[in-house]
Amino acid sequence: MAATPNEVRLPVRLRRIAFEAWDRLRNLTTASPARFAVLVFVALILLFTALFSLPAAAADGRTTPLADALFTAVSTICVTGLSTVDMYSHWSPLGHAITYIGVNVGALGVLTLASILGLVISKRLGLRAKLIAAGDSNPLRVHGGPVNEGQTVRLGEVGQLLRTVALSTLVIEAVLTILIYPSLIIGGINPLVALWEAPYYAAMAFTNTGFIPNADGLTPFAQDYYLLTVLMMGVFLGSIGFPVIFTLWRHHWRFRLWSLHTKLTLITTVILFVLGAGFILLLEYDNPLTFGSMDAWDTTFQAFFLSAMTRSGGFSVIDIGDLNGATLIVGSMLMFVGGGSASTAGGIKVTTLAVLALAVFSEAKGRPSVQAFGRRIPSDVQRVALSVVAWGATIVAISTVTISRITDAPIEYVLFDVISGFATVGLSTGLTAELPDPAVYVMAATMFMGRIGTVTLAAAVAAASRSQLYALPVERPIVG
Repeated sequence: MAATPNEVRLPVRLRRIAFEAWDRLRNLTTASPARFAVLVFVALILLFTALFSLPAAAADGRTTPLADALFTAVSTICVTGLSTVDMYSHWSPLGHAITYIGVNVGALGVLTLASILGLVISKRLGLRAKLIAAGDSNPLRVHGGPVNEGQTVRLGEVGQLLRTVALSTLVIEAVLTILIYPSLIIGGINPLVALWEAPYYAAMAFTNTGFIPNADGLTPFAQDYYLLTVLMMGVFLGSIGFPVIFTLWRHHWRFRLWSLHTKLTLITTVILFVLGAGFILLLEYDNPLTFGSMDAWDTTFQAFFLSAMTRSGGFSVIDIGDLNGATLIVGSMLMFVGGGSASTAGGIKVTTLAVLALAVFSEAKGRPSVQAFGRRIPSDVQRVALSVVAWGATIVAISTVTISRITDAPIEYVLFDVISGFATVGLSTGLTAELPDPAVYVMAATMFMGRIGTVTLAAAVAAASRSQLYALPVERPIVG
């Protein structure tokens, strides 16, 4: 029986529609990597929400409520560590495996992961793939227009960076697993159980997530300084960022060869680590609910451990809800800053703080430009740093007011948990686990916006950059 003309035209029409859809998707990935990143993050969150909703993923064999499944998916893909359910008892072995895979996918970054897979499959990276991957290595690249190649990682080095990301993730998590395993055995964990708890702890440390694979958390290991130190090392390596790891791998400890980004990241991280520990120690040493019952060595060590966890680690030996209000404010400020750019940590990033601090210092000194280590920081970087702080503060403020209105909880608890979500830290006063569904969705949106980054979010919302071929008259408003 002969086909009718309409039957012949239908497949041609379908192929044309498919080709047009493919062209639009390809143009989206190149014309706006920021929007592509947001879309892929959303797709991953929806996928993991479906996986967490499976009855087999829950320990009791029942379907997890949508709000809890969605929140866990967002917290996993955004490597946050907050949870509305007991992560140990609620999920089955399948649920824990989904969590483990999700945090590693989220930690690498969707654009980096896609580029690594392309590199493995095709054995090469084209210009298109390099441009997409560069959006993860440097958020400034998500804006349209030309990019100064005097960046921490040049476009020609993206392939090397991707290999460093993949290799460093595997090696660091493997080494952490080997270092953690004996401590778990000594702590009384069954050797077979420790075989999966050790890599789980390693992944949660390096990805700065902070989920715990057992019922009692780190409480049984509160005096195990070896294990806590290993976890701090994992959190530190994850929080400094892959470009910094790439620089250290290339130039080792030759300080003069480090990029300005690496210098600012490491110096600012160390300063915040020490200052944070000092303020926590000063504010909590006499608190009977936290450090008051400890000796001087325990108090000092735990202060440094808590300071390190505000880098985005999420592990905690003490109950965060027992901290003084002033300590919660200090912790909130440390969390808001977060870790390094292009890292597994969140927050506005330490380099953002460093650039703004240098700008203030240069203004106080009357210098015409912002300088550091023999380099001048251009004005566009300063504007982006200011925009990141403004966007971040706005997101935190709106979320805090909204959740406070919904729950009527103490404002310092709400602020702490909101900043913990925005900065993908995972520390909680206990408020998150008790949130009603409307507040759960608000917190999930906060975590999502914090993870994709304020620069990426702004670039995804805005149109491509436009050139302006004229200059407007100058007029100076009064500020200050």
